[in-house]
Order: sequence, then structure tokens, then C-alpha cells
Amino acid sequence: MSDSLNLPPFDWEASVSLGSLLNDVMVIQQFPTELAKVISTISEDQWDISYRDGGWSLRQIVHHLADAHLNAYIRTKHILTQDQDMIQPYDENAWSETPDAQFHHEASYLILLGLHQKWSLLLLESLKNPAIHLAKTLLHPESGRMLSLSDLIRLYAWHGEHHLAQIKYALTLTK
Repeated sequence: MSDSLNLPPFDWEASVSLGSLLNDVMVIQQFPTELAKVISTISEDQWDISYRDGGWSLRQIVHHLADAHLNAYIRTKHILTQDQDMIQPYDENAWSETPDAQFHHEASYLILLGLHQKWSLLLLESLKNPAIHLAKTLLHPESGRMLSLSDLIRLYAWHGEHHLAQIKYALTLTK
């Protein structure tokens, strides 16, 4: 299997408006519903396939989504509530190899369902006072990039859609 998906990378330089951020919050809010539509079509023997050689299995992608979005939620809370200047990074590949990454996907889906309800409420509230909240930043020590709340909103709206596309593509390879 080769990676012929060619998904566009996240565009750090894209223009940002309050309207586009609101749209991204809606994407984040709806993500569990969109994920449920896709994973409900996956048969038990498809959970261990990947969209490319050496890539994560569909099961690992769902667990990664829970891990990554949980980290993003915590980063959002840090930006909104603390005078903290640095993100705590994590090794997503190492996390994809832990025993819970082989557990049933439903556990991570349920985490995403509740998490996205809380997260989208928090993000919508932050947009009510954008001058204060959207400009606050945290340093990502691995990339050296300063991330604002606007960046996190845009990044994780993209992130969910990116992995949904990988799952959908992998399922086309098994038909």
C-alpha cells in the first residue's frame, strides 16, 4: 500500500477571522458525530489496516485522536486560565504503542464525545472576548513555534478532518 492520499499540510500562515474561527469551533464540536459515521462502517477485521505502509492502524488513529485532542483541550485550558509559557509535548508515536492503543476503539470514541462537548463550549466562550483570549500564546518546545489559541483552534479542526480522511481512504483500499 502506498500513500497516495496527498493530504495538504496544516497552513500556519492562513488568514484568520473571527468567522473562520467560529467555523473551526463548529468543526471541532461536530467531529465526534463525523467520526461515528465513519467508524460505524468499519468491520472488526478492518481495524488493524492502515492507509499506508508503516502507518498507524485505524484503531491506533482513533486512540491517537483521543490522546491528541485531550492534550489540545488541556493546552486550551492552560492558555485560558494560567500564565504558562510552554506546552508540555508528548511523543505521539510512543503513545500509539502503549497497551491502551490496542484496546477497543469505543473507549477512545467515548472520550472524544465528552471531551469535544466540553472543549467546544470552552472555545465558544473564549470567542466572546477574542482580544484577551485569542492572542495568548504558548511555546511549543519541539517546534519552537509560539502557538496562540487561534492556532490551536485551527490546528485541531484540521487535525480531526485530516485523520478522518486517512480512515476513509484506508477503507477504500479494502473494497
